[in-house]
Amino acid sequence: MSSTSEVLFVPPYAVPRERLLNVARRIFSETFSHLYDEESFRIFCDQTWAADGPMAKDLGDPAVSWRVATEDGQPIGYAKMTPLRAPARNARDDALELQQIYVLSGWHGKGVAEELMQWAVSSARERGAPELYLTVFDHNERAKRFYARHGFEEVGRCTFKLGDRVDDDRIWRKVL
Repeated sequence: MSSTSEVLFVPPYAVPRERLLNVARRIFSETFSHLYDEESFRIFCDQTWAADGPMAKDLGDPAVSWRVATEDGQPIGYAKMTPLRAPARNARDDALELQQIYVLSGWHGKGVAEELMQWAVSSARERGAPELYLTVFDHNERAKRFYARHGFEEVGRCTFKLGDRVDDDRIWRKVL
């Protein structure tokens, strides 16, 4: 691993789809697999990152914006922005959601997530979004500190279900 000066930020079509799906699954697994039943987690991952799964469908959706961080052509992280999908109360028309911003753990603290966040906020403003939302696992303190540094504030709650486990997530908003 080297500094962010060697990291390129590209659109998703610049990276083979399978590589992006694989790194997305790897990041999610590194971050959350310890919380869940192994079999339930595997089933969720198999469905979510399948060639015809939700993430692959979002790659083909023109309403979804992406930015992929790469090193030597390999994805190391990404940000995905969608029309608002979280159950945010009183959201303004045309609000967007930073649905995912993930970076491989070896790249934490090296500016990759900062660059992805700057892209998301800038892109949301360019699209005329009045607000940018995201959801975060309530116990992900590192992520919550990162979002707070970028002007997001908690505005609600929702849940995330994987297998039999239901987790408490928080809805955060940044007014643009």
